[in-house]
Order: sequence, then structure tokens, then C-alpha cells
Amino acid sequence: MPASIFGVLARLGLQALTTYNGESIFPLAYVQATGCFIMGVGLRMKEPFGNFYGPLYTALTTGFCGSLTTFSGWQVDIFNSWVNSGQFSRGGLRDFMDGLTKTWVTLVLSLASLKFGIYVCGVAQPYFPAPRPPSKNARYTLTILAILTYAATLPAYFFLPHNFRHQATAALLFSFPGTLTRYLLSIKLNPRLKTMPLGTFMANSLGTALLGFFHVLQGLPSAVSPNTCALLQGLGDGYCGCLTTISTFAAEIGALTGWKAVSYTTISWITGQLLLLVIMGSSFWGGHVKEQMTCSFQTS
Repeated sequence: MPASIFGVLARLGLQALTTYNGESIFPLAYVQATGCFIMGVGLRMKEPFGNFYGPLYTALTTGFCGSLTTFSGWQVDIFNSWVNSGQFSRGGLRDFMDGLTKTWVTLVLSLASLKFGIYVCGVAQPYFPAPRPPSKNARYTLTILAILTYAATLPAYFFLPHNFRHQATAALLFSFPGTLTRYLLSIKLNPRLKTMPLGTFMANSLGTALLGFFHVLQGLPSAVSPNTCALLQGLGDGYCGCLTTISTFAAEIGALTGWKAVSYTTISWITGQLLLLVIMGSSFWGGHVKEQMTCSFQTS
């Protein structure tokens, strides 16, 4: 629970920090690279984490890194480049190149950051002695604190200023449900296919489709209410962002061999883009939905 919350906060914070006029690289590149680097550290520390406190490994990899990185956001970012949703003065070839850049740069950065995290952790690990496992009382305390941390997201949504809702507090509400859905899908479906991790594929595809749908709702000509708009933003940033993951995706690509890795990557990418073509493309080109967000976050 807290790992999902802090993962979302880290993603939103990094995106806000790296979004500015004249930026040299698209903001999600920082998000995916950072999450994959930490995932590499987690993978290298799997055995020590397991000996110390097993849930810590799941919290770091599935919880924090899975919530920090986002497959659905990556797919929507690429599709927005294809359709030039920012209305930049450029031709169709430039739109294609922008989408292609976001595709391969994300893949290269994610895989390289994952390997770099594994390497750095391998170099540093011998200099840090393994701590003693926590006592039973300490584990119970951690569990209670985790539950209370997620419970605090509800009053945070209602009692913090309204303009915080679309920025963070709405996303925090839906962070853990998204992570839990991904975790359950991976447990139930990943063992069923040897050629690809079916659970992660389903989570990434479902999250991408939902994020595209929420973007369509935010682009309706008759703008929805500010509270509804904030909840839609929270569902996109929180639920879809945590339901989908690049860090686990990159780790699974690295674990697969030969054409299995290539086919898993290709099928996942094509499926995401086809889903957005059907959901967002048909809405945009049908003339009923604007490519830019029309709902307002302002409250009276």
C-alpha cells in the first residue's frame, strides 16, 4: 500500500519536474529510467530481501517500481505523437518520428537502466552487511502502518485543497487498487504461458484501454464537472498508472530469450496502439471528442 502511494507520488513529481518549455527529452523517459534502475537493484537484492523480510522485495519491485513506471502512459504518449495532439507545426513524417522516438528511446533506456541497477547493486552489495530480520512485533507494526497510510488517502482527498485533487490526491486513492489488480493478474495468469507473461500483458493492455477511455471522457465537448474531471485524472494517473508497468515489462523481456523477448515486446506494443486507435482514434476522428482536454480542474 505505501509503496504504491510513494511510487505514484514519485512519478507525478518527476513528471512535474521535467515538464517545461524547451525540454530536451520527454518527461516519461526520466520516470521509466528511474523505475527500471530501482527495479534492477531490487532484482539483484532478491535473496537478501527475502532473508530479511520477504514483503519488502514485493513492495519495492511490484509496489514502488511498478507504480512509478507506466506502460499505459507510454502508449498514450506515443499515440498522441502520431495524431499530433499538441497541435505542433510539423508534418506527418515528423509526427511519425516523434512517436518512433518515444518508442525506442523508452525501450532502450528501460532495459539499460535495469541492467545498470543490477550492476551497481552488485558492486555495492558486499560493502553492506545484511541486517537482522525484524521481530514479530515490528512486522505487525509495519502492517498496521501500511494500512493506515492507505487509509489516510481518503481524508487527504477531501480535506486538502481542491486543486491538489487532479495533481495528486485523486491518484493516491486509486494507486493500491491498480497495483493489487496487476499483482493478482500476474499470479493467476503468468504461469499459464511459457512464451510470454500473460498476466503482465493483460494488465498492461487493460490499463492502456482504460486510460484511453478516460482521456476520451476528458475531451468531451461538454466539459464534465471539476470533481469528475479530478476523479478521471486520478483514475488515469493512479489506477491505470499502477495497473500497468514498464519496470516489470523490462525485467520480463530481459528474462526471456531470443524471439520470445522480441515477440512479447512487439505484441504488447502493437496491442496497446491498436486499442488506442479504436478507443481514442475513432473518438477524435469522429468529431465528437477533442484531442485536448476540455474538462476544468478549477473549483468555485
